[in-house]
Amino acid sequence: MTVTKKYSGRELYDAIGRPKTIVAPMVDQSELAWRILSRRYGAELCYTPMFHARLFATEQKYRDSMWSELDGDTERDRPLIVQFCANDPKILLNAAKMVENKCDAVDLNLGCPQGIAKKGKYGSFLMEDWDLIHSLIRNLHDNLNVPVTAKIRIYDDWEKSLKYAKMVLDAGAQFITVHGRTRDMKGQATGLANWKIIKYLRDNLPENQVFFANGNILYPADLKRCEEETSCDAVMSAEGNLYNPGVFWTKDNDVDKQFPRVDRILREYFEIVKTCPGVASRHAMKAHFFKLLHAFLNVHKELRPIIGKTSVHAHFDEWENIVRKVEEIVEEIYQKSNIEEVDVITEGEIQSWGGSYKEVPYWRCQPYFRTVDGQKQNTRVLKVAGQQDVSSDAISRPGKRRHSLAEQEPVKKAKEE
Repeated sequence: MTVTKKYSGRELYDAIGRPKTIVAPMVDQSELAWRILSRRYGAELCYTPMFHARLFATEQKYRDSMWSELDGDTERDRPLIVQFCANDPKILLNAAKMVENKCDAVDLNLGCPQGIAKKGKYGSFLMEDWDLIHSLIRNLHDNLNVPVTAKIRIYDDWEKSLKYAKMVLDAGAQFITVHGRTRDMKGQATGLANWKIIKYLRDNLPENQVFFANGNILYPADLKRCEEETSCDAVMSAEGNLYNPGVFWTKDNDVDKQFPRVDRILREYFEIVKTCPGVASRHAMKAHFFKLLHAFLNVHKELRPIIGKTSVHAHFDEWENIVRKVEEIVEEIYQKSNIEEVDVITEGEIQSWGGSYKEVPYWRCQPYFRTVDGQKQNTRVLKVAGQQDVSSDAISRPGKRRHSLAEQEPVKKAKEE
C-alpha cells in the first residue's frame, strides 16, 4: 500500500500493511531486481541499498546508477524505504527530497561498520557524535513529506545502547531497527548477535514504538523465534536473505519456497534482471549468482571461473549459457533413481542458542558458514555481542514490561547478516 500522508510510526506501520519480514539495506545488494525476487518469497518490506547522500544529491551519474524509474513503483516495489548514509544534515535532506515521492520512508544508516564508512565518517562511525546524528534525523523529520527511520548497532554497554536508541527516537525516527551486534563485529569477527539486548531495548522503549530486530537469521523458523524472544514488530535479514531468498517464506512448509532449487531461483532472478531498467540490477547480478550458488559451486567448481570471468556488461546470452548449464546439471540430479531419498532437509539437534542447523542438499539455497581459523562458524564458539549482565533495577522499571535476563553463555553460531 502506498503512503499518501506523513504518518507517525504506528500509523505508518499500519499503512504499509504491518510487514513482518524485511529485506535489509545492503550496499549494492538490495537493488530493484533482488527486491522483486525477495517479495515473491515472502519479504513484506524492502529497503534499498545504502545510498551515499552527497553523491546522490550532487552527481547525476551516481544517481542514475542507483535509481531508475521503476524503483519505488507502486505496483512492483512497495512498500519501500530508501536508505542513505550521510554526515551533513543539509546534503542528506537534499538527497532525500529526490526520492520522497517514490518511497514510504527515508532511513538513516547508522550501522555500516566497514572501513569506507570510517574514512567517510558515516554509518556506525557516527556513534561517537550523537549531536550530529540527532541533527541528521531531526532535519529530515522536520522537512520531508515522508517519515524518517533509522537502523542502529548496539554498544557492549546495555545502558548506553538504550540511551542511544532513545536519542535516535527523540530526534524523530518513526521506526527503529536494532542490529544486535557491535561495530567491531564484522567479517570473520562477526560473532553472534545478542537478542537479549534487543529485548532489553524493546522492553524499555515506548510500548507503541515500531521496533525491528536484525541478526541471527539462518532459516525461516528463526523469524518466529526472533519475534517471540525480542517482542519485535518484524524481523530484518541481510546475509540470510542474500544466500537464500526463501528465508522469509513462512506461509507454509513448502520446501521449494523455503529452500529453492538453485536452478529455478537462478532462472527466476535472471529473468527479473532482464526486465529492470537502469544499471543497478545488472551491476549486482554477478554477486547474486555467486551467493545463490555458493554451495552448488563447492561441488561444481568448474562453473566458478566461468562466472568469475563473465562481465556484468556482457550480453545476456553469455549469462543465459551459465543459467542453462546450472539447469542441465540440476536436471541430471533429479533424474537419479534415489532422488527422493537424497532431496531432503535434515533437522539437527537444538543448539544452546535456541535454534538448530539443517543439512540441505547442495542444489538448494542455504545459509553460508564462513571458515575462521580452519573451522566452520557453525562448529565453533563465537563472541556474543554485549556479553554481560545488567543491574536488576535497570531490568525492571515503572511502566515497562518485565523480563528475565539470565547471564549470556557462549554459544555456537553461524555467520549472519
